[in-house]
Amino acid sequence: MKKIISLILSFVLISSANAFAVSIDDINSVISDTEKYLYDNSQTPTVSSIGGEWLIMGLSRNDGDIPVGYYENYYNNVVNYVKECGGVLHNKKYTEYSRVITALTSIGKDPQNVGGYNLLLPLGDFEKTTWQGINGAIWALIALDCGQYDMPYNADAQIHATREMYVEKIINSQMTVDGHFWAVERVMLMLRQWLCKHFQIIRIIPKCQIV
Repeated sequence: MKKIISLILSFVLISSANAFAVSIDDINSVISDTEKYLYDNSQTPTVSSIGGEWLIMGLSRNDGDIPVGYYENYYNNVVNYVKECGGVLHNKKYTEYSRVITALTSIGKDPQNVGGYNLLLPLGDFEKTTWQGINGAIWALIALDCGQYDMPYNADAQIHATREMYVEKIINSQMTVDGHFWAVERVMLMLRQWLCKHFQIIRIIPKCQIV
């Protein structure tokens, strides 16, 4: 399995090297076309992984020519959605909170008061946030760090979370490949998203095991 992973990584590196032969103008043209396509085909963004937060994060980070009203429309839809569900985005999958927090932060909105609800609060519950395993821990840190938010105190939590606890969860995690390299690759990409702000953690991450 390790040999297969090494071969795949080698292929990715070679492919990446060839990709640099493309001009910057070509790359910018593709980005511009993609941005236009996403905008034209998603005129009513709301709380959703598809046509929602990933879309908003991508467009806002690209800093392209998107009307300000587009992001305001998304925010208003989020407020209405949060009110309708009483501030409970999901009973189990707390990455729902992290995803919305990250998207709202990317457009300059405060996730601590969305229709009267603090979307950061659920992340103060360590057990519920990590119910999804390493995914929950990684996305909790991404959400907290994207706006440099303080860890919220969740009075209903049996185990009150800290950043250090989420880091330890990541470090002590094992990821079983079992023939599904894409799953590990996806987790590594999420982890890299958070690590880009925490280079000092990289030297201890190898304690994580892929078996």
